[in-house]
Amino acid sequence: MDSAHDTDRRLTALEIKASFSEDLLDSLNALLARQQQQIEQMAAQIALLRQQAAGQDAGPFRSLRDELPPHY
Repeated sequence: MDSAHDTDRRLTALEIKASFSEDLLDSLNALLARQQQQIEQMAAQIALLRQQAAGQDAGPFRSLRDELPPHY
């Protein structure tokens, strides 16, 4: 009789662990989906910034040292 009780206790413990593992997996999946959305939004923003930068005067590269204030 003690063996059956021990088996039931172990089975219950395994079911609890499986339940927590499943919950954790669902939480991580939701987090990963949110991160993917953020990555896609940032990639779109970068693409927009590149388009805006390309649309501006595409003159030669100028160093910030070339643009010293007049009092220097």
